[in-house]
Amino acid sequence: MPKRFRLTRRFPVSMTEDGYRRLKRFATEAGLDEGEALSFLFEHFDSVTDGDTLTHRLRVFNAELDSRKR
Repeated sequence: MPKRFRLTRRFPVSMTEDGYRRLKRFATEAGLDEGEALSFLFEHFDSVTDGDTLTHRLRVFNAELDSRKR
């Protein structure tokens, strides 16, 4: 039986402009709204990410995070 799609949580999110533009582009290409696209990405996180690349990119992002907040 398919899962019913309903919003169970709302949370404030801070995103970079680049991240939000990429989310909007992905959502448009997939025929989803931004919330549906985020739900898809997180429900299928392990299958849409490469663990080796993710670790490296996360390290780089964290190293730049303080300067990006200014």
